[in-house]
Amino acid sequence: MDDSGPLRVVIAEDNYLVREGLRRLLEDSGEIEVVASTANATELLDAVRRLSPDAVLTDIRMPPSHHMEGIEAAHAIRASSPSTGVVVLSQHADESYALALFDDGSAGLGYLLKDRIGDLEDLVHALREVRAGGSVIDPQIVDALVRRRGAEESSPLAALSPRELEVLHEMAQGKTNAGIEQSLFLSTSTVEKHVNAIFTKLRLPESGVHRRVAAVLAFLQNDGG
Repeated sequence: MDDSGPLRVVIAEDNYLVREGLRRLLEDSGEIEVVASTANATELLDAVRRLSPDAVLTDIRMPPSHHMEGIEAAHAIRASSPSTGVVVLSQHADESYALALFDDGSAGLGYLLKDRIGDLEDLVHALREVRAGGSVIDPQIVDALVRRRGAEESSPLAALSPRELEVLHEMAQGKTNAGIEQSLFLSTSTVEKHVNAIFTKLRLPESGVHRRVAAVLAFLQNDGG
């Protein structure tokens, strides 16, 4: 696929007005081609099988049980179509839903709160990121995870400085060092120093951007152990 071309996306949302609003919003960006819009997980999985989209944007709760169909569908899609990225939209800031999504790994997966629907740039970025095999997690969820883990005395996060926690927050959103420099107004050498310190303190090997995001998310999921 030409990464500069439109991203082929399938939408899954049981509310017709929200589904159509999402479709029009994404298509108006000029960067997304919505190849199908579905109302439940069964239709979503069928569309993915037939159309092999680049990415999926799905609600977390859909018929029939309105529980975690979006997360279950995301796992099924990643298992059967590993080249298709999945972004799950949720109204729930409870980090347990995000941890359920990332339970088997974070590559190609994203979790955003529905508040982000109005920010087209965030949505398009998330869809492109998961298509590339990266991970995206809503900043509010990262904050909740960091607060919870940081409160545990046994957690290595307790050893991080406030600035290192800020850098970790940005890193877990999938930002490169250059992106962190811009967000936190830091120099290249300062960001590199903080990133190296984070990997040392968390005992995480430094590697590619996507792998390091996955490593950070995996760390946050398993009680800092």
